[in-house]
Amino acid sequence: MGLGSNLGDPRRQVDRALAGLADAPGTRLVARSSLYASAPMGPIEQPDFINAVAGVLTQLTPRELLAELKSLELRLGREPAVVRWGPRRIDLDLLMHGSVEINEPQLRLPHPGIAERAFVLLPLAEVAPHLQVPGFGRVDEMVRSVNSSGVKRLVE
Repeated sequence: MGLGSNLGDPRRQVDRALAGLADAPGTRLVARSSLYASAPMGPIEQPDFINAVAGVLTQLTPRELLAELKSLELRLGREPAVVRWGPRRIDLDLLMHGSVEINEPQLRLPHPGIAERAFVLLPLAEVAPHLQVPGFGRVDEMVRSVNSSGVKRLVE
């Protein structure tokens, strides 16, 4: 999963989301990255994001896990987006689910932006550098080809 926040107390929001993932039914949190600061995407001026990734073992299907992530976002105070790539209290993205590939309006796996987002690839390379992302390649190879100038690992 990819986690991000740039409203309220972003570090606390990401920590709360990680705790929520650990409590998800049929799911166990097995890996989490450090926190990273990243410049926001898109044309809207807004605060920098705090990002992380988490790995889970789960008995949930991809659709069930996505529903759990959306429910967790609501419990953590996420409000409907006013504009695309705008500021948000919490954003949880299902990046991949094993080797499953899905291309539906509500769910695309692996996440279509995974290979071009340094704020996802750098934390992912920290916890799973040799992970093979279906259709994209290995994380450690992808991270070498992405511009990471706007992303900085935070000391905790």
